[in-house]
Amino acid sequence: MNGVEPGTPCWTDLATPGLPDARRFYPELFGWTGEVSAEPDAGGYTVFRKDGRTVAGAGPPATPDQVPVWSTYVATDDADLAATRVEAAGGQIVVSPFDVAGQGRMAVLADPAGAVFSVWQPMATRGAELYNAPGAMCWNELITPDPDGAREFYALVFGWQSEERPTGSVPYTGWRCGARIVAGMVPRAQALPTDLPAYWAVYFGVDDTDVAAARTVELGGTVLVPPRDNPAGRSAALRDPQGALFSVSTLR
Repeated sequence: MNGVEPGTPCWTDLATPGLPDARRFYPELFGWTGEVSAEPDAGGYTVFRKDGRTVAGAGPPATPDQVPVWSTYVATDDADLAATRVEAAGGQIVVSPFDVAGQGRMAVLADPAGAVFSVWQPMATRGAELYNAPGAMCWNELITPDPDGAREFYALVFGWQSEERPTGSVPYTGWRCGARIVAGMVPRAQALPTDLPAYWAVYFGVDDTDVAAARTVELGGTVLVPPRDNPAGRSAALRDPQGALFSVSTLR
């Protein structure tokens, strides 16, 4: 997976008021190195690398009251058209399309249930350079109280087709883009905090989910959903010390 096909998750970054802490926490958890942008208007945006290849980023929040959050970026040929489609399908434009220093053009958008995501129209930067490996993004999953509405919305915006996957008691939906399943969807779980709206979960690969969950706690984070087995491997939902949600998965 090289993340350049339109409709494919291609990047993830963290918006957080605790940027210095994120630069400490994630390298210690995932073995990342961080490079802080020298651009004066980048707000200290940091690109994280694993084994020399870009995997994720972190920067300041767009607004002072924004909660810390990991964002899923979906590749597109036209960020402006994607934003128009989002509005037409009943979603919201959170941040209108804008250019990012010649690297690409992006917009921050939300589906009708409030799940925020971004689109990335590549210029110099295509997206992450490493996927589906320890320390790299390996999956993106929509958690929503309105799966039916999401099926309609994402089909209109990205042309995704939903496919139900056999996973046991909880219905699981795979999002198909062309020949590949590129993301997933689950109904909202009872265990999640009730004030949490629909959201896109970002999964990072790890060698051992149980070790990663324990290490998260050692580094000042918390375990939201303890490690458990699923058809794709073993995963856990975690929070960093600032409260940003992320998940880890040991891939089969």
